[in-house]
Amino acid sequence: MTWNIRTGGRDRGGADRRAAVAEVVAAQQPDVLALQELRGFDERVLADFSAPLGLRPHLARSCLGQPVAVLVRPPLRTLRAGPLRRPFHHAAARVVLATDAGPLTVLGTHLNPYSGGWRRVEVDWLARAVRRAPGPLTLLGGDLNSLDPGTDHSARLDGLPPAYRRRHQRRDGRTVDTRAVAVLLDAGLVDLHRAANGPDEGLTVPTRHGGAEFSGMRLDYLLGTPALAERLLGCRVVRGGTAEFASDHYPLVADVDLGPG
Repeated sequence: MTWNIRTGGRDRGGADRRAAVAEVVAAQQPDVLALQELRGFDERVLADFSAPLGLRPHLARSCLGQPVAVLVRPPLRTLRAGPLRRPFHHAAARVVLATDAGPLTVLGTHLNPYSGGWRRVEVDWLARAVRRAPGPLTLLGGDLNSLDPGTDHSARLDGLPPAYRRRHQRRDGRTVDTRAVAVLLDAGLVDLHRAANGPDEGLTVPTRHGGAEFSGMRLDYLLGTPALAERLLGCRVVRGGTAEFASDHYPLVADVDLGPG
């Protein structure tokens, strides 16, 4: 499961949404959870959030934006964990897990929201991490702040205020910028929502909580190597109930069989 929980689950001058975030996570019971926008989270805060959910946390701090984390449910065993030591606008965490199917490398990240050029640089770092993974099973999850190259986005971008529209356009002000996702697909990763033939377009923003910068968009992704995609059982966006108000993003969940081959 991947989820951008918006500014650490707290709105400036507004509601504390962390209990609602925890409620949604508890309902989904993910074995691996990639979280983004952990403003105000350090190791202690993340541990306090994770413990009641039965998850073991791995935090990646940010020098400019907001931290990200990958949380793991025992008995999955962590072989290695730490941040990708590159100057991401936010951050990227890398966790290698022992599974019955072999080592699973999980990359949780949140790409630059403002610059397509910087997103293009950041995905090169991620593609390199995929190539260096210790086995064929790799999962990349997070808020990529990027549109997918297989969809016509013109109408949706026309509905955005100009300042937000520019975030998803090339410098010519006309061409839709889908380079970040395209680079990862060209690196051999599979879009799990597309591979699962989900019942909808997989739009992850906005929710009823808000999101003036969004116009029915898919910004959150779970991407896997072909070996992982072969084990895919399904992929869905979690909508309705508490998920409508816990963040301005919906969670995205993939079911994968990592039992012995």
